[in-house]
Amino acid sequence: MNLFSDIRSLVIQELNSLTETGVLPEGLETRAVTVEPPRDLAHGDMATNAAMVLAKQAKMKPRDIADALAANLMKDDRVTDASVAGPGFLNLRLAPQVWQGVVHSILTQGADYGRCDLGEGKKVNVEFVSANPTGPMHVGHARGAVFGDALASLLDFAGYKVTREYYINDGGAQVDVLARSAYLRYLEAHGRDVAFEDGTYPGEYLVEVGQMLKDKVGDAWIDQPEDVWLVDARNLSTEAMMAMIRSDLAGLGVKMDVYYSEKSLYGTGRIEAALGSLDGKGLIYEGYLEPPKGKKPDDWEPREQTLFKSTAHGDDVDRPVKKSDGGWTYFAPDIAYHFNKIERGFDILIDILGADHGGYVKRMKAAVSALSDGRVPLDVKLMQLVKLVKDGKEFKMSKRSGNFVTLSDVVEMVGADVTRFVMLTRKNDALLEFDFDKVQEQSKDNPVFYVQYAHARIASVRRKAAAEGIQTDAASLLAAEADPMADAGEQALVRRLADWPRQVATAARTNEPHRIAFYLYDLASDLHALWNRGNDNPSLRFVQEGNKAATQSKQALVHACQIVIANGLGICGVSPMEEMR
Repeated sequence: MNLFSDIRSLVIQELNSLTETGVLPEGLETRAVTVEPPRDLAHGDMATNAAMVLAKQAKMKPRDIADALAANLMKDDRVTDASVAGPGFLNLRLAPQVWQGVVHSILTQGADYGRCDLGEGKKVNVEFVSANPTGPMHVGHARGAVFGDALASLLDFAGYKVTREYYINDGGAQVDVLARSAYLRYLEAHGRDVAFEDGTYPGEYLVEVGQMLKDKVGDAWIDQPEDVWLVDARNLSTEAMMAMIRSDLAGLGVKMDVYYSEKSLYGTGRIEAALGSLDGKGLIYEGYLEPPKGKKPDDWEPREQTLFKSTAHGDDVDRPVKKSDGGWTYFAPDIAYHFNKIERGFDILIDILGADHGGYVKRMKAAVSALSDGRVPLDVKLMQLVKLVKDGKEFKMSKRSGNFVTLSDVVEMVGADVTRFVMLTRKNDALLEFDFDKVQEQSKDNPVFYVQYAHARIASVRRKAAAEGIQTDAASLLAAEADPMADAGEQALVRRLADWPRQVATAARTNEPHRIAFYLYDLASDLHALWNRGNDNPSLRFVQEGNKAATQSKQALVHACQIVIANGLGICGVSPMEEMR
């Protein structure tokens, strides 16, 4: 059940009826018609913009359309009032049985309440994290990992077929630096004194890798030139780093479906095939680029390069894919990788990248548009930085890396649930402050505690009801007498529950999983407010001593709330708590 969708269907039905009776002209486009909660709940339960968006097409005054539509809507038993506000907004009030039907639907559908077929089974590739395999994941990677995993769960909930993918950047110069750094640790494991020069990785995480290399090859690499050990050291070190990364992700509750190696693109013809596809469309040419902004003519030496005509697909400038020395640019394997995704049959591509990749967005969108002839959309979500705070000060130290806080550090300090939920309390393109002290408080200011506490409170009152011999399973509550929910707090809670399917659809449509965390916090606020009012008004308490019927009726509402909280936390990858310590 999606009550907002149902009422929108009613609005469209009545608009069509007005067309049939000649009140409205034929051929009106109604896609922009919405039914949403009003800005002020004092105005009603729902509001529609139908008259406002159709007035220009119909060549009528919005209020005239709204008046006619209101009269028709009032004929439906679900609508108790339809009033026109301002220039033509239409506010609706719904009958009590409609809200009782929401609770009934939630108890009936359980874990499926809010699921929808928005995705129509389309195949979506969500590529996220994709950290260089040169060290442990840091807290910035944690934010991208949580966002990507929650987005994938959200899209699955909304009817898409989702693949979680990690792109292993093992084809560039950074993995050679990793190999040389691991070789220094290998020498150290043999008792040699070593110095980590600029450009190498001095983190202690490579000590174990150095020992692993010693165990595998003994002293065979001692005092040998790079051409003897570099390739093997690179492969073994990359494997060790990826094992560490997989472990870090697992600790955060993230499991990838696919790990795709950049290295697999080189020497296999895949880059050539992707560029050949673009060439066949007349989008590859030999040419010269304009000087970068800020360069004076005497600072710039134009060189002929192989260019992709990305401006034909919305980019600002054309982009080089091959350097003047014949080597590939960084962009070339990225084109090939996305070409591979398209060839694998994905209908939608989503890339989740760090904020420093902002300049990458237009060129990659142009490449995907060109490779798929505009069939496959690419959405790039940029993740802003995470500022860590402890004891009121910025927190940077890490014993493993020496200069940044690792993902595993954070999970070890506060747990995966707290880490995940807090990472979703800001939109992806906004700076996020992660305060280690606040996220461990048991207060309203700690959003994950506040939401989990709501779930645990409901579990507690359900246990209390069961202790009094009252059945609180869904089947028993469905069979019990329905509560009219005359109290404003109960009405606010059920309205929020009714909004869950709409929130899911909106979040999935915009690829914004933070909306789920925001919704859960608001839902928890409604639940806690109703609980607190029960302290002063015993008739609102969820267990009515000596009155089984009244208790079951209130238990139906809070059990429905518990189901929705659990569904939302499931999307966020956070455990619903039965008890809080």
